[in-house]
Amino acid sequence: MDQSFSLILNAKRLFRKFLVDGYTMSESERLFFIRNQQKILRCESYENLRNQQALGSTNISNIGQRVILSSSFTDGARYMMRNYLDAMSLCKWFGYPDFFITFTCNSKWPEVQRFLKDTQLHPEDRQDILRRLFKIKLDAFIKDIRENKVFGKVQVVVYTIEFQKRGLPHSHICLFMHADCKLPTVEYIDPIISTEIPNIDDDLELYSLVKEFMIHGPCGAENLNFPCMVEKKCSKNFPKQFCNHNSVDSNGFPLYSRRNDGHFVEKSSVQLDNRNVVPYNKYLLKRYHTHINVEWCNQGSSIKHPVVIRLPFHLPSQQQVVYKADDDIEDVLDRPSIASSMFTSWMKCNEINKEAQKLTYVEFPTNFVWKLKGLIWKPGEVGYAIGRIHSVSPKLGEAYFLRILLNKVKGPKSFEEIRTVNGELCSSFKDACYNLGLLDDDKQFIDAIKEASLSGYGFYLRFLFVTMLLSNSLCKPEIVWQNTWEYLSDGILYNQQQRLKSPDADSVLSSNNRLITEEIDYDIPNLKNVFDRLFVALTNEQQDIFLDIMDAVEVYSLFMVMVEQNKSKK
Repeated sequence: MDQSFSLILNAKRLFRKFLVDGYTMSESERLFFIRNQQKILRCESYENLRNQQALGSTNISNIGQRVILSSSFTDGARYMMRNYLDAMSLCKWFGYPDFFITFTCNSKWPEVQRFLKDTQLHPEDRQDILRRLFKIKLDAFIKDIRENKVFGKVQVVVYTIEFQKRGLPHSHICLFMHADCKLPTVEYIDPIISTEIPNIDDDLELYSLVKEFMIHGPCGAENLNFPCMVEKKCSKNFPKQFCNHNSVDSNGFPLYSRRNDGHFVEKSSVQLDNRNVVPYNKYLLKRYHTHINVEWCNQGSSIKHPVVIRLPFHLPSQQQVVYKADDDIEDVLDRPSIASSMFTSWMKCNEINKEAQKLTYVEFPTNFVWKLKGLIWKPGEVGYAIGRIHSVSPKLGEAYFLRILLNKVKGPKSFEEIRTVNGELCSSFKDACYNLGLLDDDKQFIDAIKEASLSGYGFYLRFLFVTMLLSNSLCKPEIVWQNTWEYLSDGILYNQQQRLKSPDADSVLSSNNRLITEEIDYDIPNLKNVFDRLFVALTNEQQDIFLDIMDAVEVYSLFMVMVEQNKSKK
């Protein structure tokens, strides 16, 4: 008996179920631990705890709020939103991504086939091997893009990994290019992105790879059961239109060169030409032998380079304190980390560092590093980082206006300096915003909508605008609309286009029907002679009826012919 034989690894579907059950058990244990901690962990502001201490209270188990599932729980709602906002911060800093790439796992990779050669297993029976190899290939792929500069110098790589219904992983990757390597016009696309079937005589390897991995379909009337079909229409909008050169449509989407050069491949007995080619890069396709869709984009997950630093802030003495319900209030308030937060440490750093005084709060991580040990900011020792200030709702009043000021004021040493304008101390952060001209002509609301557009969808922006209208917050709503209508209308045109009816597939299938062909294959002069002969034979009453019916054709009126029984209805 083979001592290396493992029953569980050769159990096929049972092994897959074992993996799912094992992961579920692990996640359940994590949630069970957090749920138990929820009973004892509470959160309250520093100021309220000081007030309780002043009143002589030592029991803090009944004040504050219970801690909910935090963003530290992987794949939780707050975890996903935090990473999403981090990615949107990159868009705010570097502009929109330049390339969108889909990298897919290939179960026929030679490494997989070699591993399964002497077994009775299929690739899907060893999901652990497939996913491990996919991650290795993905890391090599990203390294290839960054170091070998396939598309040029890359500043930022953002990616997320998803799993298809059939179990294979794939990754969506956004590339933010260096300013010197951005594609200025569509003419620069040709060397990077291809959407045509290569000549089999010129490059047999590339032809075979395109045929195997980069052809969409057949779908549509030829195959109504293809996965992309939704309501008898291809959800990916294939086949595309022939196009002799690269261009950009009215909505900003690229139209790649798809010449009608006569090249085609045959799949499922259907000939597919350049209209069915998924955009690809020749070098990457040859190197990785898998489906790699490369798209050029003008607009917009695990974050790679650079790091996004999340910057909390708070009103004076309003920083949140987490403690256990049975903790003593004196012990809680004596902790070194309680009175000093990342935000207040930033102001302390401004007191002693002249370079720090040249930066706003959001710019601070570009030159300084937050040291958790010691709770201090130090001049940058590692790579480039980007700051993201936590967003707040306008309903929070002073906190909202404080956030506005933090994007404008450089190097304040105290809360008072933040609300000091031209040497005059304002009574509130809102007054400071007014004195700086940040609230004139509803500018703060226009900026709020524009900032929200970096991370929110169109329907959210419209909801925000309606909330502003209903709350009578806008002085001149028409000015806000004129400055933000492009953001507020985002997605409306696309959604309406999706609702447009496409030709019924049954009609398409009937387009070559013999009876229909015979019906429309008529001789107009001959039919006119027949009409003239028959019309003259009509009685006056029949002619009146005929003319009434013909006049009503354009308005779709209805007519009923009623005659006595046993009478002819010709």
